[in-house]
Amino acid sequence: MEIKTVIFETGTKGFTDIIDITPNVQNIVADSELNEGNALIFVPGSTAGITTIEYEPGLLKDYPDFFEKLAPKDKTYKHDETWHDGNGYAHLRASLQGASITIPFIGGELLLGTWQQIILVDFDNTARNRKIIVQLIGNKI
Repeated sequence: MEIKTVIFETGTKGFTDIIDITPNVQNIVADSELNEGNALIFVPGSTAGITTIEYEPGLLKDYPDFFEKLAPKDKTYKHDETWHDGNGYAHLRASLQGASITIPFIGGELLLGTWQQIILVDFDNTARNRKIIVQLIGNKI
């Protein structure tokens, strides 16, 4: 078994911005020289998350609407009273989303479903450059 870690960055707009990072992760897996294993995809920080979704226009609208119902931006949160940064909702959304996901791969290919893409969701109230850590554990080709 070998472990390989790759970090890449992507810019976001914040406010539940959804970025398809599937090509980035697939390229990392393909270039890894690992045949079979698992890819852990993780975003550091407490206002962003990683998951899978069908990356299509309807869901790109439905997903932010879903989170707006769960943790509305215009509500007063205790976090905002403490830090006065106005992003209490972003912390709650990110904790529900989760900061990582693990996806198996074989033959240098992620084992995703036909309509399944890996997404980064930036819930914060400002644009950011986000680091994404991809850690692979697997057998060499």
